[in-house]
Amino acid sequence: MQVHSETEVRPRRRPKRAGAGSAIGELVDKVLQYQPGADVEPLRHAYEFSSRVHEGQKRLSGEPYLTHPLAVAGLLTDLKLDLPSIIGGMLHDTVEDTLATLPEIESAFGEEVAALVDGVTKLSRVDFTSHEEKQAENFRKMIMAMAKDIRVVLIKLADRTHNMRTLQYLSSEKQRRIAQETLDIYAPIAHRLGIYWIKSELEDLALKHIRPEIYAQLKSNVAQKRKHREKYTNDVISRLSKALAEEGIDAEVGGRPKHFYSIFRKMENQSLDFSQVYDLVGFRIVVDTVRECYESLGVVHAKWRPVPGRFKDYIALAKPNMYQSLHTTVIGPNAQRIEIQIRTQDMHRVAEEGIASHWRYKKEKDLQVTDMQRFAWLRQLLEWQQNLSDPQEFLHSIKEDLFPDEVYAFTPNGDLQSFPKGATVIDFAYRIHSDIGQHCSGARVNGRLMPFKYILRSGDTVEIITTQEQTPSRDWLKVVKTPRARSRIRAWMASQQRERSVALGRELLEADFGRHGLDFQDLQEEGTLETLGRELGVKNEEGLLAGLGYGKVMSRQVLAKLVPADRIEGDKKQLEGGLERLFRLVGSRDRGVRVKGIEDVLVRFARCCHPLPGEDIAGFITRGRGVTVHVASCPTGLDNDPERKVEVNWSEDAQMPRAVKIEVGCADEPGLLAAISSAISEAGVNIARAHIRTFDDKAVNTFEIMIASSDQLRQVLQDISRVKGVYKANRVQG
Repeated sequence: MQVHSETEVRPRRRPKRAGAGSAIGELVDKVLQYQPGADVEPLRHAYEFSSRVHEGQKRLSGEPYLTHPLAVAGLLTDLKLDLPSIIGGMLHDTVEDTLATLPEIESAFGEEVAALVDGVTKLSRVDFTSHEEKQAENFRKMIMAMAKDIRVVLIKLADRTHNMRTLQYLSSEKQRRIAQETLDIYAPIAHRLGIYWIKSELEDLALKHIRPEIYAQLKSNVAQKRKHREKYTNDVISRLSKALAEEGIDAEVGGRPKHFYSIFRKMENQSLDFSQVYDLVGFRIVVDTVRECYESLGVVHAKWRPVPGRFKDYIALAKPNMYQSLHTTVIGPNAQRIEIQIRTQDMHRVAEEGIASHWRYKKEKDLQVTDMQRFAWLRQLLEWQQNLSDPQEFLHSIKEDLFPDEVYAFTPNGDLQSFPKGATVIDFAYRIHSDIGQHCSGARVNGRLMPFKYILRSGDTVEIITTQEQTPSRDWLKVVKTPRARSRIRAWMASQQRERSVALGRELLEADFGRHGLDFQDLQEEGTLETLGRELGVKNEEGLLAGLGYGKVMSRQVLAKLVPADRIEGDKKQLEGGLERLFRLVGSRDRGVRVKGIEDVLVRFARCCHPLPGEDIAGFITRGRGVTVHVASCPTGLDNDPERKVEVNWSEDAQMPRAVKIEVGCADEPGLLAAISSAISEAGVNIARAHIRTFDDKAVNTFEIMIASSDQLRQVLQDISRVKGVYKANRVQG
């Protein structure tokens, strides 16, 4: 029996730092270790090419730029990828950051490498209206490339991992933005691909820059408990090894500290202080066969009492990324909860290296069934990017789909479908077919009738019930969880809203035409309305009428093309149409927001997200109530009809304080509430309301504070988090 005790807190793998001279030699040696006899001359050529085109360039750290592609290539060898991938990693920034071109790359290294480099090259030479749009479109491009070749995203993950390791050289604002993007997108992708060592490192590094005070506190606390933890870990390993050996099971038993981000999430989700988190180490049993996995589980449960509801069988029901293990939590020595994973050697390899362990890429006709399952979620992402025109909506959908908590349900035929936690019968219906989703009225779940709002549970067998009279409603958007269902519902509602808006636009235009002796039908038959639509920036006559109905086009703009200006000005009060009719104002006041192309419009802020100056925002025309401003990423805002979206921006003097809710979790100790209140007031922020709840030895405090900008909110949350005894401080939406 082999025993492993790993007590280092940092991620288990860190490639040697790439330096000059022998760097390419070390890289070649690593490749030859797992690909003996490989032709490495193209890799040496790629090193020379990258060195030449990046000559003179330096990173913000002051190091030669070449250290970055070398480090990326090194990470790809840790994943044991093929030579084209490693060469692609060596060249991944050449097209984006140097004068090198794709045709030049293709000529020197072949079509395969050029396609990989193109897949990870950003759309840096295209103009975008916002950072979010640029981020979404770049990610859309990567999704399309990785759907064709998964190696694109593996190179991108290696690139992001090295950039996160050197993030300290950027400005604090860029650190937070890149770290949040990493946490939202790249760490979940690493999870989906089953590359857990990259996922863990990305999460820890993101936490370090997003919540530096929490990271520093965790690092200090973990260091203080290190000796006790090592002693406890060795004790558990010894007892497990002995119990398994007595049953004749040959196993490798190991213990590894949990990474900081997982500890932080546990503290936040369960409202715990660090002193209340005992299971800082995860234990693993690796055996030879599946039968021995279940035998080992029996040994563990016989020795220590299992915690009800904490056993998961990912061997019988593998995760979508093909991860397999038995997971159980037991009450171990000293009455502490310990988490144990049990798997075979093959399962362990897949769990550690994930999809990268299958680096022999095949043509589609050669793919095994399991390969097709492994890449199914990529095809879903590709489908969504084709259906969603709004880049921010697409990015939001991607983040939702990458959320790792999943449930598994079966069709009546026994086909397994995976869904995000909280998915409903409606999500299941849309997964089967869009038409079934549109007319879903309920379901039989495990033979019992259930409403369409029923939340799926793992193991459910679901049969959808449809009626032609049933159609989607806006309320459905509040209960669905999958991007596919959400996009289909939005599309249906948008088509219905467009029909109503076209009818209203025609009514408005006919009324205003009548006052000037113009005949709507004659102008329509002559093609004049079609022409006017194109002149006003819409595609056709229908687009013109829809724009009028939505309030994005004013009938005065149309009349200006047909009627002399003096007649329009003289009859201005009677010509209220479009936005003037919708937004008749009486002494409106400036809310610090400018609506592009529209003056004197009533602006209101959405209560679901309470946008603050400095945050990216989006406006939506609300009939009879002006323009409602949401945070750009607000799910409620994204549920609105995109046809009603208008561009809005903060004015330079937008610093009017607004009420924002924050929640502070802390220990229930004397003087702690006063310390939190002091931290808020010292930041120059007033408390409008406070609500305190206590239970056991913890307290949850909800404050409504007056905030002038997103920077001020970020600062006050950081100040609160530094108060001893506080374990979470975050904004509350809604």
